[in-house]
Amino acid sequence: MPQPADKITIIAAPSGAGKTSVTKHLLKTFPAQLVFSISCATRPPRNNEQHGIDYYFISADEFKDRINRNEFVEWEMVYAGKYYGTLKSELQRIWDMQKAPLLDVDVKGGINVQAQYPKQSLSLFIEPPSMGELEKRLKARGTETPESLKARISKASYEMTFKDRFDCVIINDKLDRACAEAEGLVRNFLAV
Repeated sequence: MPQPADKITIIAAPSGAGKTSVTKHLLKTFPAQLVFSISCATRPPRNNEQHGIDYYFISADEFKDRINRNEFVEWEMVYAGKYYGTLKSELQRIWDMQKAPLLDVDVKGGINVQAQYPKQSLSLFIEPPSMGELEKRLKARGTETPESLKARISKASYEMTFKDRFDCVIINDKLDRACAEAEGLVRNFLAV
């Protein structure tokens, strides 16, 4: 039977669709099998985010150096001047624990990881019920300027066109239902 260390679970979604909430639910449900894969980010921490827990917060120069050294399994400049990526060493750190990395990543990042690990990954796309609801959720965060909100909505519309590239699409109209659906899919994936 394959071990969790042979697998990767990928959660991707447009910003505000609920991927972080689904990710937290899965980590709580499968603590013996899944470990959160900490991404690198060049943006400053928000609210209570901590380096080495939520993200590895690094400078854009360090990020570019790591790109040049081929240290990322996936990376992208998600917004102007703001890079995000998953280090190969982060996946290995989790596999060395005999557990499966759980990636909470950008849509293109999820597609890139899945392409590199097609037989050992499960990719879930969390879809908002509508663009209007997504905009409402992003406004409710209180972290967006009118300009950044417009950019996130535009990017989300684009990202929605990639949902069919994922193994499963989960519509997050009710968080409890979306979490339960993700839980069932991950349970089956880890059991194979």
